[in-house]
Amino acid sequence: MLATPNSWGREPTKRSNKGLNAPFSKTFWCCWLLIWIFPFLFAGAIFAQTNSAATNQVTIANLSKRAERVYQAARTRLQSTPNDAEAAWQFGRAAFDWADYVTTDKERADIAQQGIAACRKVIEKDPESAVGHYYLGMNLGQLARTKDLGALKIVDQMEAEFKIALSLDPKLDHAGPDRNLGLLYRDAPGWPVSIGSKSKSKTHLQNALKLAPEYPENLLNVIEADLKWGDKNGAIRELKKLDELWPTARQEFAGDAWISSWADWEKRRGILQKHVSATSKALQPPHEKP
Repeated sequence: MLATPNSWGREPTKRSNKGLNAPFSKTFWCCWLLIWIFPFLFAGAIFAQTNSAATNQVTIANLSKRAERVYQAARTRLQSTPNDAEAAWQFGRAAFDWADYVTTDKERADIAQQGIAACRKVIEKDPESAVGHYYLGMNLGQLARTKDLGALKIVDQMEAEFKIALSLDPKLDHAGPDRNLGLLYRDAPGWPVSIGSKSKSKTHLQNALKLAPEYPENLLNVIEADLKWGDKNGAIRELKKLDELWPTARQEFAGDAWISSWADWEKRRGILQKHVSATSKALQPPHEKP
């Protein structure tokens, strides 16, 4: 998802992978592939622990309503100014966000196709539009969620779009191109089924962290990857950095636009803290008896 908020009045930002952690009744490989989509997040699902159902439902309902309002506003703007490239890619971003919350594959596919169409128009006019390629890749990911084995074909398109975005603007969305490539390589099936690669994932996730170390999502992804691959010491080390970063990040990424991101980040951080705490105790040598 795959981190970032619905902030529509400023620089492009997007919650990397959030909100798409609903259960799927798809094929085995498709499920593995789609783990990428949401920071939102399947990586955290390895250790998943949830708050009370009632609280969770209220939070999701509020975030869903906000995402839908932003989507409708972006669609209205695009309809009134169909040749405005900025309106088009912002609609693509809004479509990705809103698709996180819809409850049926039909709705999700329809919204994703709208986002894909808008982003492709941006690219037709300006092939070097980093945001056009970036949000095209994001919406292709949403479309992949609605497919069975057909999702494996879409992943190649996603990879291509994120690579183009990376070549055009590596710092876009707080190192979003590297971040999404890292998540894609991390959670997609490996060869010969798909493009999954531990080495490529590590490279891109670390690059994202180097380019935007202030962005909590990038550290969260690295920590989750460390635990996925058994690097317990790395996870402990990076979580300390995240704890140090947290107060500053709270001030930097403040406001309504970041509510959905913080809801995701707080949940994931809490899961990681519990998991790493248990891991730290297990790594400590037993005390010698006097």
